Amino acid sequence: MTVVRSILLFLLAALAEIGGAWLVWQGWRENRGLLWIAAGVIALGAYGFVATFQPDANFGRILAAYGGVFVAGSLAWGMVVDKFRPDRYDLVGAAICLVGVAVIMYAPRTS
Repeated sequence: MTVVRSILLFLLAALAEIGGAWLVWQGWRENRGLLWIAAGVIALGAYGFVATFQPDANFGRILAAYGGVFVAGSLAWGMVVDKFRPDRYDLVGAAICLVGVAVIMYAPRTS
């Protein structure tokens, strides 16, 4: 159950961080205004709190693993929201990152 909780927290963190960054991007680059930017800043702040709920107590490990989730999540966000079409190298790179996440977070450790 700990692994499932961790994965769900990673997905929630990705939604908050990628969504927040996208809102800031939309507010600034697409001239949608300060409310979009403010919503993005709030979402980015929420991301910071979500990460603290991970079962592992090592900040560096959590953030390193989340980096891989962010890579894959950013491509997925782009596909769904912006109709971005990743090429095979994008997909292979994201898969490599997710393998790295699994090794960092879920490999058996003795201490």
